[in-house]
Amino acid sequence: MKKVLVLTGGGDCPGLNAVIRAVAKRARKEKTWEIYGSIEAFNGVLNEPQEIVRLTSSRTKGIHVKGGTILKTTNKSNPIKFPVTQKDGTVKFEDRSDELVKRLKGFDAVINIGGDGSQKISKVLFDKGIPIIGVPKTIDNDLSATDMTFGFQTAVQIASDAFDKLVTTAESHHRVMIMEVMGRDAGWIALHTAIAGGAEICLIPEIPYDINKLVKKIESRYKKGRGFVNIVIAEGAKPKEGSVTSSAGEKGSEHVRLGGVAYQLSKQLKDAGCRAEIRETVLGHVQRGGTPVAFDRILASLFGVKAMELAINGEFGKMVAYKNNSITYVSFEEATRQQNVVKKSSYLVQAAKGLGITFGD
Repeated sequence: MKKVLVLTGGGDCPGLNAVIRAVAKRARKEKTWEIYGSIEAFNGVLNEPQEIVRLTSSRTKGIHVKGGTILKTTNKSNPIKFPVTQKDGTVKFEDRSDELVKRLKGFDAVINIGGDGSQKISKVLFDKGIPIIGVPKTIDNDLSATDMTFGFQTAVQIASDAFDKLVTTAESHHRVMIMEVMGRDAGWIALHTAIAGGAEICLIPEIPYDINKLVKKIESRYKKGRGFVNIVIAEGAKPKEGSVTSSAGEKGSEHVRLGGVAYQLSKQLKDAGCRAEIRETVLGHVQRGGTPVAFDRILASLFGVKAMELAINGEFGKMVAYKNNSITYVSFEEATRQQNVVKKSSYLVQAAKGLGITFGD
């Protein structure tokens, strides 16, 4: 019997379980494959004792409708820069990729479900001889090698539902409502939510904003003290003169922690002379949780089937992708070459401006 190992790394995302289920169901059709899962990405392989579970039919049945991942996940187990706590409490990053390669030798295929960082790890492991296949995962939709990533549509739906509720309370109280959504480097969630919800202002990482232009937009919406404004802002948005709102990352993490930009924007508006009442809402991890919408379940399932078929055919060193309404694959080099960010000249941005949405540029 051949063995395939499945793992989920990075942030959790609606649709992860659908991929796991699809891989397992497609593998069972061959009757020559055993399916295993590594707990918390590569931690399950590197831990002593190892945390690797058999993905039986009873373990994977019905999981496609559930959020999160039955294999759990972490963004602190990069085997190339693995965090090791020293005696003095500091964290030192070590390369454990060679050790990981030795521990993976018993598997005939590895399917790594994750975003940009995870697929960079996939490439390193493939170059070291591991038969590995990638599945793209990110709610930010920031991988350029695929037209869409699962989880994104669910995140947009969650954000749009929340935004709709804020519109009514903003109108009732004549307030400015600021809703912060995820989007470290790419503003796709914010942009789609702004168009779907009918926002007046949308602020994204790709277009630094002028606070005075935002104040002017807000004032144009108020007459005799009455009016309302709804703003969507991505966590990575920043003013033309300033930096991204961030704080130190958690111990063992390679990234700074974003969040709180809604409150920062609120202060900037007040300092710039905005007289309207302002309230802030930060959606945070609500966007990552819950049941995936139908589109994400379907896309995740198609990715899982394709990934397993690549494994069956021995086509490793690839990441599955959604291109031109078809499921295909790309090399890890292409998968990690550049991020998919919002272009100021894109039709989506121009259409948003046509709808009267201000970006503050």
